[in-house]
Amino acid sequence: MAQAELNPGLNTEYTAEHIQILDEIEAVRLRPGMYIGSTDHRGLHHLIYEIVYNSIDEAMAGFCDQVDVTIHSDNTITVTDNGRGIPVETIPTMDITALEAVMTRLHAGAKFGGFIYTISSGLHGVGASVVNALSSWLKVDVARQGKLHRQEYQRGIPRGPVEIIGDTDPTGTSTTFLADEAIFGKLHYDFDAVCQRLRELAYLNRGVQITIKDERSDTEKAYYFEGGIASFVRRINRNKTVLYSYPIYISTMVNSTIIEAALQYNSGFAESTFSFANCVNTADGGSHLTGFRSALTRTLNDYARNSKLIKDTDPNLTGEDVREGLACAISVKLTQPQFEGQTKAKLGNPEVKSQVEIAVANGMSLYLEQHPEEARVIIGKCLTTAKAREAARKARDLILKKNTFEAATLPGKLADCAEKNPSLCELYLVEGDSAGGSAKQGRDRRFQAILPLRGKILNVEKAPKDKIMAYEEIRAIVTALRVNSYESPDLSKLRYHRIIIMTDADVDGSHIRTLLLTFFYRYLVEMISHGHLFIAQPPLYRIQAGKKRFWIYSEQEKESKLRELEGTKVEVQRYKGLGEMSPEQLWETTMNPATRTLLEVEVEDAMAADQIFHTLMGGEVLPRRKFIQAHALSVKNLDI
Repeated sequence: MAQAELNPGLNTEYTAEHIQILDEIEAVRLRPGMYIGSTDHRGLHHLIYEIVYNSIDEAMAGFCDQVDVTIHSDNTITVTDNGRGIPVETIPTMDITALEAVMTRLHAGAKFGGFIYTISSGLHGVGASVVNALSSWLKVDVARQGKLHRQEYQRGIPRGPVEIIGDTDPTGTSTTFLADEAIFGKLHYDFDAVCQRLRELAYLNRGVQITIKDERSDTEKAYYFEGGIASFVRRINRNKTVLYSYPIYISTMVNSTIIEAALQYNSGFAESTFSFANCVNTADGGSHLTGFRSALTRTLNDYARNSKLIKDTDPNLTGEDVREGLACAISVKLTQPQFEGQTKAKLGNPEVKSQVEIAVANGMSLYLEQHPEEARVIIGKCLTTAKAREAARKARDLILKKNTFEAATLPGKLADCAEKNPSLCELYLVEGDSAGGSAKQGRDRRFQAILPLRGKILNVEKAPKDKIMAYEEIRAIVTALRVNSYESPDLSKLRYHRIIIMTDADVDGSHIRTLLLTFFYRYLVEMISHGHLFIAQPPLYRIQAGKKRFWIYSEQEKESKLRELEGTKVEVQRYKGLGEMSPEQLWETTMNPATRTLLEVEVEDAMAADQIFHTLMGGEVLPRRKFIQAHALSVKNLDI
C-alpha cells in the first residue's frame, strides 16, 4: 500500500516551494538537542558551561585568571571574566560587529585560524550563539579599550546595535542570560553539579580562580589549585589509603600538544581515571586515554623485568593488572581537537595517542628510576592483582568445565520471560525468596524475568577479583544478564535492556541496594551509562478509606493524604517488606508499567560517585562515620 494511502494527510505534491531554509537562530531553536545534547537538566546546565568555556579559552591563552559565575534568584545566569573582551569593531568586508557575529552567527569566532586561540575548548564556534538562541533574553557587556560596550538580544535576535554605556579601566566580558522556558520547561539549576564542573576547570587550569555564587541560597564557593591536576588526583584519593605520599606528575609538550598526567595508587580495587581534552571532560575517553593506558602498561612491565621483579618465565602484567587501585587524571591541550559531537564526550585525534604514549613513557620511566622504593610498591600492587586475576580465571574455568555456571543459576533461580527481544525485556533483581516468589507470581511473564537474591551480596569495594568471581550471587547476576563476564562485559549480548533493583524499604533493603549499585558502578558501569539500570519504588503505606485504597510512597505523601481524608475513618498499613504484599498488590504498585515508578540510575558526577561508594563501602571507618553524621538529618523513610 502506498504511503499516501496510509497517511491521507500527506501531500503528494513535492516541489521547490516545499523547501524551507531556516536561518541559524531558527535552526538552533527548532533542533536544540543537536547543539547541546538535550533540553533536560543536562542541556540547561550546558548553557552555563558553553559561556564559561569562552572564558577558559582566554585563560588558556594567558589573558585571564578570574572567572565568576552567578546564579541569580530569578534563574538568570551571569558569567564574567577579566580577559581581553570580545572585539566590538565592525568586521572588515561585513556590515556587522565582531560581538554581534559571535553572539548570533554559528561558526563565528577566533578559534579557527589558530592565531588568537591556539588552544580552545569551543572548537565548533557555536557555543555563545547557541546559548543566545536558546535564551529568552541575553545581555553582553564588554570592557575593552577603556570603554564599556553592551548589546542585548531577545531569543537570539539583537534588540539594537552595540552601544557604549561608560568608561572602564579593566578589560573583560560579562554575559547574562535567561534560558527560555519554552524550550527547557521550568528552570532549575543544580548548584552542586555546576560546582563540580567549575572545580574541574580550576584543577585543569592552575593559577586561575573560578568562583560561583548562588543568590537563591546565599551560597558562594571559590576554586583555585596551584597543584593543578595533581591536586585533582589527591582529591580523588581523599579518604583512601595511598601507597605513596604524592601523585606522580608528568608535564611536557610533544609537537604542539601540551600533555599533563597525574597518577597515584591506593590500596583499593577500583580504577578512577578521568580524561580531559582542552579542558573538556571526555567521559568516553578517546585517543589520549588509550595512549596513556598503553604507555603505563608497557613502562611498568619494562621496569619490572629490568629490575627482576618479574621472572623471565612469568607473563607480562596486563592493563587490568596495572590499573587496579589507580587514581589518575590525563589532560591534553591541542590546536585542532577532533571531538565526537558538540558535547565532546570522546577525543578522536589519532596522532594524540602516540604523543601521549611518548610523554607518559618518558615521565614514568624517569620517576621509577628516581624513586625505587615507590616503584617496588607499585609493582607489588600490580603483581598482587595479577595473582588474583589468575585465581579468578582458574575459578571461572573450573566452573565452566563442570558446566555449573549456567546450570546452577538459570533453571533454579532465574524465572525467565517468554520474549526474546532484549529491548522489550526486563529483569528484576529481587531481595529474598519470599519477595521473589511474589514477584514471580505477580509479573507479566511475557517480558518480565525474576532473579531472587539470597541475602546481601559481596561488597566488591573491599574484595579482590578472585573472591568476586567465586561469589554465587554475583555469578548468578552475570550469567542471567548474558554479558559473559563482569571483567570485560559484552553489552551486545545483554539479555535484558532494563534491569530493575527491587528491595525492601527498610535498612537491610537499602544496604542490599547499595551493595548492588556498588557492583554495577565498579564492574558494569556501561550498563548505567547506556540507561539499563533502574530502581523500583515499592509503596511504604496502604491507606484504606472505606472502599477506596491509596498506595503511598513517602512520608510526605502519607501526611498529605491523611489531611485530605481527615474526618474519614482510615486504616493505615506500613509495608516493611516486599514479601508482605500479595502478588496482585506487588504487580499493581511496583511492577505494572502503567502504574509503577522507576528511578533510572545515572552518574552525573563521576568523581563524587567514586568517593561516595568508597566512603560508604570501603575499609576506612572514620570517613564513613563522618559521612553518616553529616547526612543523618537528611535521611528519609528510615525504618529500623
